[in-house]
Parts: sequence; C-alpha cells; structure tokens
Amino acid sequence: MPESELSHLRLLQLVSPNLPTGAFTYSQGLEWAVECGWLKNRTDTHDWLKSILEDSLQYLELPLLARLYDAAKNNNSDCFLQWSQRLFASRETFELRNEEIQRARALFTLLKKLPDSETWPQLENDEPALLASQIAGYALAASHWKINLNDLLLGYTWSWLENAVVVAIKLVPLGQSEGQQLLYELSDDINSTVEQALKINNDEIGASTPAMAIASSLHETQYTRLFRS
Repeated sequence: MPESELSHLRLLQLVSPNLPTGAFTYSQGLEWAVECGWLKNRTDTHDWLKSILEDSLQYLELPLLARLYDAAKNNNSDCFLQWSQRLFASRETFELRNEEIQRARALFTLLKKLPDSETWPQLENDEPALLASQIAGYALAASHWKINLNDLLLGYTWSWLENAVVVAIKLVPLGQSEGQQLLYELSDDINSTVEQALKINNDEIGASTPAMAIASSLHETQYTRLFRS
C-alpha cells in the first residue's frame, strides 16, 4: 500500500472513538452544565461547543499539538516535554488534569502494544512527556506514521467534536438527527479554526474557558453523574 494511503488510515485509527483512550467517559463539564440548566436544547449545545472550539482548541490544544508534532519530528525531547507540560498546566480543574493524565496513560499504553512499537525509541525516551498530556501521544504517533500536520489537526478537532456531540446526545438529551445537525454545522468551523491555530505565536498560546472550568469543578461533587468529568 502506498505510504500516503497508509498514513491516512493510521490517522483514522488514531482519531477513532473506538481507540481505547477513554474519551467516551468524560464530558468536560458538560454534564453539570446540563444539570444546572445552562444547556437545554440543540441551540444551547451548539453555542457551548462553538465557544470551546474557538476559545480553547484554537488557542491552546491545536497550537500545542503543532509544536509537539514538530518537536517529535526533530527528536527534540526538551521541547516535547516542555509543550506537553504546558498543556497539563493549562488545565483549570482537578477533573480536567486528571482526565489529561489518564487519557495520556491509556494512549501511551496502547502505542507500546502496537506491532511496530520496538521501532519507536522515543516511546521510552519521551515517556514523561507522553504521560503528561494525551496530545503528546497523538503528535508522536502522527510523526512516526508520517501523517501530515494539517490532517492531524483536522482529525484531532473532529475527534473532539464527535465525542462532545455524543455526550450531548446522552445528556441534553438530543436526538440522533439533532446530533448529526450539530456535527454538520460545527464541522464548517473546523478548517478555519485549524488555519488560525497555525498562526498563533508562542506568546499567544493560552485559553480561558471560565464556564467550562466552573462546570468541571462543580461536576466533581455532582450527586449523580454518568461521566467521570
């Protein structure tokens, strides 16, 4: 199989919701937002997800993922660790930091079990970075599998959006058709978000999503819940 085609398939594998990294067990505060009445319908959910896409992914996760990818390609372990720890430090609540570590560990464990893992010396060399944030694992895998950076950022953003919509379908609740409508509407913003993220300078990296942080922190003591965060 041509290398370019295999890279596309590896990207699909990497961002698939079936990848056992635990994304399906987290709501990132959305569960409490529904419980308290912030999100009552598809319009509310659309606005919530669009704000996270534009205010968090665009200025934090995606620029850092791009830098982690470059560090992995250049085998720069110091930068790789620095950017991974930067993302962890930017998580605003105990739940979000705990999610980051747990999903990072799950992805690291999975990558070590793949048939070609012995050809990845960076798996051992960069273990501290790979266990600090999940996107470090995404970046290393994409670099190893020769996945294009732009494709990686698009795939990562789509994976986040798909998981968020699945959570909303369960919690708001929304019908399957409404969920598909959300995916259709918000996917229009993904390309522009990625383009903007690639223009962010180092000193511009950072995001504040107060509503999500409040919801996540209050979710820690929510009486009944379906999700871990």
